[in-house]
Amino acid sequence: MNTVTPSPRSVTVRAPAKVNCELRVGPMGSDGFHELSTVFMAVGLFDEVTVTRSDRWSVTTTGPYAAHVPDGDDNLAVRAARLLARHMRVPRAAVSIRIDKVIPVAGGMAGGSADAAAVLVACDHLWGLRMDREELLYLAAELGSDVPFCLAGGIAIGSGRGERLAPVLARGTYHWVFALSSEGLSTPSVFAEFDRQTAGSRIPQPEPSPAMMTALRSGDPEALGDALINDLQEPALSLRPGLRAVLDAGMEFGALGGIVSGSGPTVAFLTGSSEHALDLCVALTASGVVDQVTRAKGPVHGAQVLAGPSRD
Repeated sequence: MNTVTPSPRSVTVRAPAKVNCELRVGPMGSDGFHELSTVFMAVGLFDEVTVTRSDRWSVTTTGPYAAHVPDGDDNLAVRAARLLARHMRVPRAAVSIRIDKVIPVAGGMAGGSADAAAVLVACDHLWGLRMDREELLYLAAELGSDVPFCLAGGIAIGSGRGERLAPVLARGTYHWVFALSSEGLSTPSVFAEFDRQTAGSRIPQPEPSPAMMTALRSGDPEALGDALINDLQEPALSLRPGLRAVLDAGMEFGALGGIVSGSGPTVAFLTGSSEHALDLCVALTASGVVDQVTRAKGPVHGAQVLAGPSRD
C-alpha cells in the first residue's frame, strides 16, 4: 500500500560566511558595475535560517547583529523566498523566516547573501521543489553577486560581478582570525572611493593571479598569506583609517597574511594552525585595537540543510 509523506512544516539551513582571498577590480562596464575577479573561500562562521510555513510573510532575527537586519520586504532573505515562489509558481507560499545571525552585517563577509542562499535551499526543501542546482544558482545571481557562492561554498573563482563561479582545485585547510567591527561599511561607498582613487588611471581587466592559484594548489598557508590581495582595501582604509592599525597589529603578532575582506570592514588574518589562530585572537584582544575577534577554518561547504523537514 502506498503511503503519503506529510508536508514539511519547517526546515533549518546553515550557510557560511566568505572571505575574499583575492579581489581584483576591473574597469566599470556600461551597466555601471565593475568587472571583478575574486577568489572566494567559505569559512566556518555560519548563520542558521529556519523557514516555516505560515499564513503571512515575516522575518525575525536573533543574535548579536539582529538590530542591524531589516525586518520587512527589503530583507534579502524575504526577497529570496518571494523570488523562488514566483519563479516556481508555488501556491500559498507565505513563510516565516527566523535568522540566527552570527555573520557580521555589512562586514564584507556576505552575511546577507548567506541568509538568502539559506532561504533558497530551505524553501526548495520546504515546498518539495527538488530544483536543479544550476537553476538555484541562476536565481541566486538575481539576488546578489555573492549569493551563488554562499550556495556553492568551498573555494571558487568569481567573475563578472562575482556571480559566475568556477571551482578551484585546492588543497589544505586554512585557519583564519577575523577582526570584526561594530559598525559596517557600505559596499557602494567603498566602490565610490575606489573610483575616486583611480580616476584617470587605466584599469586592466581583472584575472586571478598565478601566485594565488599556485598557493591554493600547493595547500601552503605561508604562500597563501603572501598572495592575499584586495583592490578595495585602500578605499576601505581611506573611509575607515583605524583599520590600518588592526592590519599592522595582526601582522606584528605573527599572522601569515592580513587583508580586508571584500569591501570591509572585517579584517581577515591567515594563520598556520588552530593553535596559532587562538594565540592571535588572544593577542589582538589584549591589544585593544579591535572591537571583537573570532576564528574559523575553511574551506567549508555551502548552504546545507541542518534540520527538518519537520512534519505536521
